Amino acid sequence: MYKIINRKKLIVTQAADIVGRVLYTPFKIFNKPPAIDPQAVKSILIIRTAYIGDAIMTIPIIKPLKEHFPNAKISFLTSEGGAQALANNPHLDEILTYNPFWFYNSAKVKYISFLKEIRKHSFDLVIEARADIREILLIATPIRAKHTVSYGVGGGGYLLTDVVPYENLKHKVQYHLDIARHLGADVNSVDWAIYPTYVEKERVAQILKDNKIKTPFVVLHPGARLPLKRWFTEQYAKLYDTLIDKLKIYPVIAASKDDVRLVGEIVSQMTHKVANLTGRLNIREFAWVLKQSEFFICNDSAPLHVASAMKVPTVAIFGPSKSVETGPYGNIHCVVEKSEFQCRYKCDENSCHIGHYHACMKSITVEDVVNSVESLLNELGVGRQNA
Repeated sequence: MYKIINRKKLIVTQAADIVGRVLYTPFKIFNKPPAIDPQAVKSILIIRTAYIGDAIMTIPIIKPLKEHFPNAKISFLTSEGGAQALANNPHLDEILTYNPFWFYNSAKVKYISFLKEIRKHSFDLVIEARADIREILLIATPIRAKHTVSYGVGGGGYLLTDVVPYENLKHKVQYHLDIARHLGADVNSVDWAIYPTYVEKERVAQILKDNKIKTPFVVLHPGARLPLKRWFTEQYAKLYDTLIDKLKIYPVIAASKDDVRLVGEIVSQMTHKVANLTGRLNIREFAWVLKQSEFFICNDSAPLHVASAMKVPTVAIFGPSKSVETGPYGNIHCVVEKSEFQCRYKCDENSCHIGHYHACMKSITVEDVVNSVESLLNELGVGRQNA
């Protein structure tokens, strides 16, 4: 969930909340919405427009909502990137896209046209899944649904018809499932996956064949949207060489087009050659490559959540972010992080505010990651003969 860390933003939001509660309380007292009737709800909108990984971690609530509201059409509003991960989901009826200017620096004039289009829909229930006052105020509220549901922890709770109780330090998947649970859905029936098409699966098979990639292989993704979340190129180069020399692991680097330069720097520092699929796969094809792999190594990034959705064992390297909230979920995994850096619980992940810049990542050694890989292999029951 979006919890405001920046002190100035927090003060402004809290002040706005006080004013908002004063102004809206009389209105809410005299205009209480009726209880939500699962049989009567005909249309639901889930809002999660911030970043691909967040959209992926929202997928688990779709099936429980579909089952609890049997007569409802379920739409999902996400970013253009998030839509690629949601495509072909059998429990979803419609995907709507918008890249908000407060996340993606898109033109503000596009917001006006988006708002006109989204208000043409008639939604009975709107679920804002990030607990973000901007999404609540600028998207959810103007839709004027009968019921608007979210957490109030990020501000704007006075605008909601239903506020979900918030508990600190839970995984984001659990936060999302708690919304469905709050609405009465059975969250034991969860389907978390990404769905490549038959054509995409065939293309992946051909790419693996053309690059002479045979199982077992391991997928490596060194990128992350925020620079503070990235481990270092020289460390990754040493790690990849060590995996080959010590554990006889066949590595495949698969990253996005945005990571071409980063991967090039890593490969140039390596002794061994590796298969490099960087920039050649869409997110569903990437998910299918992961599904064929033995396990995955990455930073805290959207691909980490792709791996969780595809039930792929993962070794995840964490620095400033909180693995309890965004770490690997629901499958065999290892998290490499240094517990002494308690500053991560106040870090906004955009800039480092302690004296030793990026110390949480610098403190992680190649040996730390290799040890975690060996632990994961032992847990999987896979032996490796040392060189």
